[in-house]
Amino acid sequence: MTFKAYRIHEIDKKIVARFEQLTLDELAPGDVVIRVLYSDINYKDALAATGAGKILRKYPLVGGIDLAGVVESSADPRCKSGDHVLVTGCGLSEVHDGGYAEYARVKGEWVIPMPEGLGAFRAMALGTAGFTAALAIHRMEHNGQTPAKGPIVVTGATGGVGSIAIDMLSSRGYDVIAVTGKAESADYLRALGASDVLLRKEIDYGKRPLEAARFGGAIDNVGGDTLTWLTRTVDTWGNIACIGLAGGAELHTSVMPFILRGVNLLGINSSATLREMRLIVWNRIATDLKPRHLDKIVTQTIDFDALPGAFQSYLDGTVTGRTVVKIGK
Repeated sequence: MTFKAYRIHEIDKKIVARFEQLTLDELAPGDVVIRVLYSDINYKDALAATGAGKILRKYPLVGGIDLAGVVESSADPRCKSGDHVLVTGCGLSEVHDGGYAEYARVKGEWVIPMPEGLGAFRAMALGTAGFTAALAIHRMEHNGQTPAKGPIVVTGATGGVGSIAIDMLSSRGYDVIAVTGKAESADYLRALGASDVLLRKEIDYGKRPLEAARFGGAIDNVGGDTLTWLTRTVDTWGNIACIGLAGGAELHTSVMPFILRGVNLLGINSSATLREMRLIVWNRIATDLKPRHLDKIVTQTIDFDALPGAFQSYLDGTVTGRTVVKIGK
């Protein structure tokens, strides 16, 4: 049997990604074979497929860090043929063939049973972005975050993680403040549940070790100066979930927020999350953290053939919300 896959190569030190016909034997080893129904596009996928970022650690690999589908065969007792499942992160499209293929072969440890009420399309409408947002909220709440502690600020708000985080937080009763560089997206962010929208260019980041406390906590997708500002403006015992670095990898702050306000900086690595925690978080995604506005967050659904043309807008920073990729039937 052969099947269609979008495979990434390094040829003469350049990244070349293309559709190919593969067999199962050409995929990385795994216990479970999945017929893929849907995948999605994350910023990381765009970096990997275009070579704009060093994501893959071996070549060639099938792209796509997420997939949802039906188990075809399994040597792992936790899965059986016909099960509806999903896989996000876990080294897909980094060290292991990913979800941009009609079939995937993965380790049973990575496979998550499809939570009741989601289904393959909704699972990929969420994907790594939704899992990351939920993991951030879960860790913040485990560390004492509550709506009573004040508003949660979400940076990079129009992206997948930001959009879903706003939806989830507002559904949990939090007052949410969205930070974006896209003034035209203010109505979209308010429709997801943001009570206020701050434009990035209008923010006074300040220079003092501590600025006036403005937020109960934060989910940051930007890093750099934005994260520095958050450490200085989050209130006592607040949590900052650090997720992205679109604005820079460096952090220039002092110990003052941590020893005088007890601010907690939580690193969020969704790809390396252990199975036990994945099961807990995906259960929450299907229950108390279930987004209410996925129809607004999924701004486009594309066919598999259209995948190569969809990456550039992610690199340009013009994407709002989530893109779902329809792969199989």
